[in-house]
Amino acid sequence: MKYTVPVKLRRLRGRKTSARILRDGAVWKSRTFVARWIAGPPRGETAAGLFVGTFASGKLSKSAVERNRMRRRCREALRRAVRERDEVRTAQVLLSPRKTSLDCPFRDIEEDVGKFLAVLR
Repeated sequence: MKYTVPVKLRRLRGRKTSARILRDGAVWKSRTFVARWIAGPPRGETAAGLFVGTFASGKLSKSAVERNRMRRRCREALRRAVRERDEVRTAQVLLSPRKTSLDCPFRDIEEDVGKFLAVLR
């Protein structure tokens, strides 16, 4: 079944939802982040769109400021890329930034997001 809708970025919520994506989701790796995803909306959700969650382990950096910056940069690159597209498949995506996402140019993250969205189709 193919889920496509006009673009809407939504927040992925819940520990159980995140754990299910980590356990059962498909994995896509790039130089700046790792994305795990499952097609379709979360259980109990009727709205369509791209449901996005992020997490950054303490192993990346001991500084919460740096971990949060990595998460924000990845989420913002995804938001910009999705806004430019007419349709995006409905999916649940869990982004985990890599250490390189802190120091690399923002354009590199945007390129990786574009490649991920091409795979998501």
